[in-house]
Amino acid sequence: MTDSISKPIPTSDSDLALDESIQFADEVVTHAKVRTVELPLGAGTAAVITLDNGFDHTKPNTFGPGGLLELKAAIEQAQAVPGVAAICVTGKPFIFAVGADLTGVPRLTDRGQALAIGKLGHQVLGMLGTSTVPTFAFVNGAAMGGGVEVALQCQYRTISSGAAAFSLPEVFLGLIPGWGGAYLLPNLIGPEKACKVIIENPMAQNRQLKPAQVLELGIADAMFAPADFLEESLLWAARVLTGDVSVERPEIDRGAAWDAAVDAVRAGLDARLKGATPAPYRALDLVALAKTATRAEGFAAEDEALADLIMGDDLRAGLYSFDLVQKRAKRPVGAPDKKLARPVTKVGVVGAGLMASQMALLFAQRLQVPVVMTDLDQARVDKGLAYAHAEIDKMAARGRLNGDKANRLKALITGSVTKEAFADADFVIEAVFEDMKVKQQVFAEVEAVVRPDCVLATNTSSLSVTEMASGLTHPERVVGFHFFNPVAVMPLLEIVRAEQTDDETLATAFVVGKTLKKSCVLVKDAPAFVVNRLLTRFLGEVTKSVDEGTPFDVADRALDPLGLPMSPFTLLQLVGPAVAFHVSETMKQAFPDRFYVSENLKKVVEAGKTAIWTYDSGTPEVDPEVAALFTQGDAPLTEEQVRDRALTALAEEVQLMLDDDVVAEAQDIDLCMILGAGWPFHLGGITPYLDRCGVSETVNGKRFLPAGVASLP
Repeated sequence: MTDSISKPIPTSDSDLALDESIQFADEVVTHAKVRTVELPLGAGTAAVITLDNGFDHTKPNTFGPGGLLELKAAIEQAQAVPGVAAICVTGKPFIFAVGADLTGVPRLTDRGQALAIGKLGHQVLGMLGTSTVPTFAFVNGAAMGGGVEVALQCQYRTISSGAAAFSLPEVFLGLIPGWGGAYLLPNLIGPEKACKVIIENPMAQNRQLKPAQVLELGIADAMFAPADFLEESLLWAARVLTGDVSVERPEIDRGAAWDAAVDAVRAGLDARLKGATPAPYRALDLVALAKTATRAEGFAAEDEALADLIMGDDLRAGLYSFDLVQKRAKRPVGAPDKKLARPVTKVGVVGAGLMASQMALLFAQRLQVPVVMTDLDQARVDKGLAYAHAEIDKMAARGRLNGDKANRLKALITGSVTKEAFADADFVIEAVFEDMKVKQQVFAEVEAVVRPDCVLATNTSSLSVTEMASGLTHPERVVGFHFFNPVAVMPLLEIVRAEQTDDETLATAFVVGKTLKKSCVLVKDAPAFVVNRLLTRFLGEVTKSVDEGTPFDVADRALDPLGLPMSPFTLLQLVGPAVAFHVSETMKQAFPDRFYVSENLKKVVEAGKTAIWTYDSGTPEVDPEVAALFTQGDAPLTEEQVRDRALTALAEEVQLMLDDDVVAEAQDIDLCMILGAGWPFHLGGITPYLDRCGVSETVNGKRFLPAGVASLP
């Protein structure tokens, strides 16, 4: 197999020239380099276009206007190769392409510019789909968004079994697959499968497809191992060209089944989002249109949808959220120098209940060090160990661990009924009952057996870490380490600096948190920290409205326009009435003028009720026994009034937290709400939403963020 290198040629087409206002001055251009390769089996010459922005895999290939124009020039150059038999597109090592250069979105200030970007993408990528020379995409690594659309525009596709990620994540951010994806994918694999990739996966925290799934869905035609991926892909392309391989496409049912698939997804969106954000609905409309539209009609509709969404606040908030999660979360504001951190070679966990067992498993799995759990008696310890071992067995059964690794992991987790087992531990965390006296006693007992430099961490969700450490000889080594449930899944870790916590302890906590693969946010030792404080405040307002006479269903629907992951009373049921009531009491003691304690909720807890809803009818309804416990007033509110009350409370509480330096900036509050409460990207956490609906200025006299940050300029 021989190849020759050719220089890219510049474009001079005026129809694709962009005015300076939408040329990205600091764009990291993804170059499109063309070389010719003689295919095996005598199949002829292939022009191979390699996408490469000149950086390693830590800066993936993206497409801005400059990158698109380079790709256009490369396709034209490939088409001009004498006797060319195939045009093949691949990427630099580990990366195919991850889509549009979204850093340029803030530069787009009017709809015409946004429309031009959409059209440019369609014109350039569309050249691969309409080429008279067969086109092949060799997806050698991560492919997302516009990268996937490059592959979809090609007539044939291979994928590496080592590709780290594959997705159309646009809906997750507030966009639609706007360079052909919303039209081409349903016409390739059918609407039901396409909606899974275009809508359902992005809405499930941007779930990625594995290469085998890409092949199974019919998006890729063949899959090869990474080691010889390019050679095998070129051989496969040669076999396609010579007729040795026949690529069969499934016949798509364009009858009632298409409409039924779209209707089912729409019903799911309505149940989850209640129309709160437009992107998934616009994407679904495009899938519906793809049933009958021509290619030109489908692409034109994508252009219009893309332009509308680019000029909407939800996308700007989504990009703000993405930036928080991808950048700010990885460089926590206020974290001490990691060089100050002490090594952690053994971990102790006080408690062996569900939360403690989850933590023990996570520490063993991520830190790969011995972890010992203690509890009041052997039965409790055995139950905690059994849970951890059962979870390891589940991971092994799913193929995530081999038998040897599973056994080693089990061996790392042990139990004891005495805290003497912590004598050589470097990090001990308590996860006992949420009571100050109990936690103080636990820490006193632990301090009596551990070394003076052992970090003592508390998983408290609302209690004062400073008070908890006040009776210790070394209060400086106590730190808050607040996980969210379920521990293995929820990405946020609130790290709480008490009044006497020293830098070495704090640095150790941040290094341990990062090793656990958590996103850590530094929080001041204030009641309930960030997430639980805000959730308790807003749940209190909703519960108060019911106590005053608002019907349960009216109050529960009040926050629907925000598109939250669950309604207020569903959240209360998930947390548990007893826990929610206890936290409300704690917050009432701290801030008696703002936090509400419901006597009705107290009666629910005293009656031993753990659920608010019953699902006997197939839809959630208030449990009649719970309803009977409520004594309501005669001042019902409308949904809008309940919502206004809750948003006003949130705006007030956020500002008070910022005034008290609970976190460094509003961005940290938004990051906590996204990662700890699952609040959606389109809200930007919470402060951008409060800004754009005017509540911030009404309540506090000012915005939380400058205009143009997480919103249109």
